[in-house]
Amino acid sequence: MSQPPFTRSRIPVASWAIVASLLVATQLARAGDEPKVVRLSEPVAVTATHETFGAVMPETVEPVALSALVAQHDDYAGDSIVVAARVSQVCQKKGCFFIAQDGDTTVRVSFKDYSFFVPTDISGRNVTLVGELGEVELSAEQAAHLEDDMGSDDADVAPGPQLEIIATAVRIPRS
Repeated sequence: MSQPPFTRSRIPVASWAIVASLLVATQLARAGDEPKVVRLSEPVAVTATHETFGAVMPETVEPVALSALVAQHDDYAGDSIVVAARVSQVCQKKGCFFIAQDGDTTVRVSFKDYSFFVPTDISGRNVTLVGELGEVELSAEQAAHLEDDMGSDDADVAPGPQLEIIATAVRIPRS
């Protein structure tokens, strides 16, 4: 009696086990190449389209573009404002700050009282945030620390006076 064609094999069973092991090892190695996402804070609000970190955001306020905020920063000093911007870079260690961008305008965004963090994989997303714009003086050591935390050769943080937004809430679109 002959065997059906699907059970015949010219490759011994032991060889199939080796091939299968190599395929699994290759997939695991590829998965290990993926950057690890750090999420140290849970969102305070989740919808089908967004996650909000920090405090709950107001729903009825029209956001100011980051470029307009920076151009007229004296008009907004000390005020809590809603800002729309694109995230260009994120602290890869904890998600404790990010660089907001609107065209050529960039501003570092940190979080009030270091009380929440954002996921480290949000670069490229357009976010809405609530915070206060202020000016800070960065030392050379602080600038180097921020560059290191971004984990990118493209990071270029200069020491000296800089505008910074201290955010109380950040709304991030879900991917």
